[in-house]
Amino acid sequence: MSFHHPQLLWLLALPVLWGYWQWIRRGHPVVMPFDHGQQGSGKWLRFLTNLAGTLPALLLAVAVLMLAGPRKTAPPQDERVMNNILLCLDVSGSMNAPFGKGTRFEAAVESARDFCSFRKGDAFGLTIFGSEYIHWVPPTRELSAIANATKYIRPQNMPPWMGGTMIANALHGCKEQLVRTEQGDRAVILITDGGSSDFQNGGDRHAAEELAAANIRVFIISIGGGEDGMGSEGVETIAAGTGGKVFQAGDRAALDGVFREIDRMQKAHFKQVTADWVDDYTALSIIGLSAASLYLLSLLGLRYTPW
Repeated sequence: MSFHHPQLLWLLALPVLWGYWQWIRRGHPVVMPFDHGQQGSGKWLRFLTNLAGTLPALLLAVAVLMLAGPRKTAPPQDERVMNNILLCLDVSGSMNAPFGKGTRFEAAVESARDFCSFRKGDAFGLTIFGSEYIHWVPPTRELSAIANATKYIRPQNMPPWMGGTMIANALHGCKEQLVRTEQGDRAVILITDGGSSDFQNGGDRHAAEELAAANIRVFIISIGGGEDGMGSEGVETIAAGTGGKVFQAGDRAALDGVFREIDRMQKAHFKQVTADWVDDYTALSIIGLSAASLYLLSLLGLRYTPW
């Protein structure tokens, strides 16, 4: 046990002196008619009477200890290690193609929102890309920022120079964004529907090595497109090199299932944190209540006469 105010513990000298005086004092002897009789010495009765008289000193000691603020360490707790997840959305013109009841882009955005909502404690960022990339929202736990951003990044609102698809270039930008995070795991979820024009001449291998060196996992979702259209070898190289995976989502249900599988793969990790101090009055309260109850009972007869 430790104390918040250990400087008050010197006051324990008072109940110690009080209890010592209780055992050595003689009181005020009064001669009674039976004092010259053959009665016993009364050692046990004197012991019990002195013990009962010591209970107020014990109560004072308990009061001093409580004023000093008893405390103990709380049980060790596990703190969730934050994941920094960057959503990288393709905003090229082909993302306006029909997909279920809406477009590919709308389905991707809605599924991404749902994914963010059930990943409690993680930080999410948003990057859009076409021929170039734009970091729209840096990794943050304020998910409303991502929800509001999706209202303005529709493919039809993009300038003409965003019309292509350059995945390796976009992932390079994501790496530059994520390496700024000081703690937690890092991952990129890239959603696209087309092949990349910058995988030639080892561009895919270079991107994989760059991301792996920064401890960034990459999950790539092909929405509404086929493997051939995506340049499957390039995206497979990047996903395998970073410990991620490539998914195919042909409809909305499959897209939701992909995000659920990513959730299982990008597991939450926990670390043990230093325990804090918490107040601990339980033992002293029990001792104090017990001493007070015994003292009240002793007043019914187990005490010296008041003169």
